[in-house]
Amino acid sequence: MIVVFLLCVAAGMPAAGQILDVCATCHANATCENKLPVGSGKVCNCKYGFVGNGRTFCQDKDECQTGAQICGQHTKCHNTYGSFYCTCLSGYNPSNNLAIFIPNDGTHCKDIDECRITGLCGEGGWCRNLEGSFECSCHVGYQVDNGTEPFHPHRDKAFCKVVDCGQPASVEDAVLVSVTGTTYGSVATWVCDEGFIWGSGHNTSVCRDNGLWSGPTMVCEAKCGPVPFLANSEVVWHNRSVVIHRCVDGYHSWRGSNISVCGSSGEWQTATLRCIAKCGPVPLLANSEVVWHNRSVVIHRCVDGYHSWRGSNISVCGSSGEWQTATLRCIEIKPAINHVHFLNERCVHWKAEKYEEDSEAYKVTYTGTRDYQRSFRDKSKQFVSSKAEQLTLCLHLLPATNYSISIIALSARFTASITINTSLTVPPVPIVYYREFETPVPTLRLQRSANTLDPISLYQVFVVPVEDIMVFDCSSPGSPDLNKFSSEYITARILIRQVGTQINFTVGDGLYYGGFYNAPLEKGRTYYIILRVVSQWKTALKSSCVLWAKVRGTSYVLMVSSLAAAASVGLVAFAILGGYSCIWLFKKT
Repeated sequence: MIVVFLLCVAAGMPAAGQILDVCATCHANATCENKLPVGSGKVCNCKYGFVGNGRTFCQDKDECQTGAQICGQHTKCHNTYGSFYCTCLSGYNPSNNLAIFIPNDGTHCKDIDECRITGLCGEGGWCRNLEGSFECSCHVGYQVDNGTEPFHPHRDKAFCKVVDCGQPASVEDAVLVSVTGTTYGSVATWVCDEGFIWGSGHNTSVCRDNGLWSGPTMVCEAKCGPVPFLANSEVVWHNRSVVIHRCVDGYHSWRGSNISVCGSSGEWQTATLRCIAKCGPVPLLANSEVVWHNRSVVIHRCVDGYHSWRGSNISVCGSSGEWQTATLRCIEIKPAINHVHFLNERCVHWKAEKYEEDSEAYKVTYTGTRDYQRSFRDKSKQFVSSKAEQLTLCLHLLPATNYSISIIALSARFTASITINTSLTVPPVPIVYYREFETPVPTLRLQRSANTLDPISLYQVFVVPVEDIMVFDCSSPGSPDLNKFSSEYITARILIRQVGTQINFTVGDGLYYGGFYNAPLEKGRTYYIILRVVSQWKTALKSSCVLWAKVRGTSYVLMVSSLAAAASVGLVAFAILGGYSCIWLFKKT
């Protein structure tokens, strides 16, 4: 028997008979210290500013990340390797007046009183200290520029500027004799002009802090008082001491002087001029009334039930002493346009009421809207001039549209209105490119104008199996029953609002279009694909069809009778000639 002894020594542990030197194992950022109680050995502790086990690692302690605000209020903490330091925020200074500090000596950040700095808020401004900052306002007589009060001059780029009232306004019958300036507190002084005396009020004005002049309230009165009044006359010239009168129109002077003079006694020596009427009673016009006159000028107007028809409405007393009578004609009011109606939904007809055989100019405007096209607007206007009593004007009106028509007789200033709802017409046959396909899921294309004015409501796609004789009625509603492959059926219904400028449609993709199942085509059969365009408005419905494509399958024989016989029954058949679709009408036999 062999006995093997295994001796294991832990790493870092002294061998038997050896004493471990703990201090020799301390980390570079740790110190070796006595355990408590004294005599119980040594231990490694990380230095201040480091954390770890003291032997294998001592890493930096980020004092700034501790939960407590280590630097105190209004401070910013800066971590260093093994330590940290503090600085004060803007607007604060450390109590020890040092740029950086560690708050173990009671150092704290205190508010800076910026207002101790002279002129901090600029001319006209006063400073108010805030905790950590300051703000400025303007003294009386100044107002803030580029901002509002209170403001910070550095942050807001604002400043106080002196209030400026500008030049003082003029005062009636007074002269500005002095002004100390235009800024706040400036004073302007007036005196009455020559020929006037100071009657009441103050003769000074002061520039206020709102930028406006206050006053003056002085009233300057003519030395002799108001200019004297003479009946039926007017003042043509005066210089406050001499006044010249003259008779107004319709009157003439009869003896006396036409000059008034302000005497040295302060009283007027009034003119003795007499003005007497020279044309007599006011003229009268038939079916009119006088609305204003001053004995020399008369203004007439037509009474109720009559309107003016040419001529002047003013009578003037001439220099010869006779009235130049107004030429106004007042004619009984009749509607200038009546009996308005439409002919064949195209032409508007009306009867013209005129008082003379002159031409009348008419402006006809019309606006069309559609219930099924909210964005549709058809607006136009036409002008016509005629001497006729019966007029007919044909307009370019679109089908299936609600129109409002306005007819204005320009000379008579009379307007008549009428509305019409145009009927639905057969939509134009869509333009397609006929193609023949071998694939059971052909993709067909249709190009159309997005701004078409045709009242198209929707498209329908028909699948028609080809048999010995193929007959298709475009007016037929079509069958959604997919089990009847002996006759046509609708495979898709596409609303016009879902169509842009191009339709790409794949036949037989197995999806639903407008409630119709686009069934896969049967293999081994031949089909015609027919596109029907439908116009529907209220209870009316019109449609037209075009052959869109052929999906090849079994062959067939197409029989076509005469065009005249087919037109009588309204049936549609299709023949393929040179790659183009030709539509024939024939009678089925």
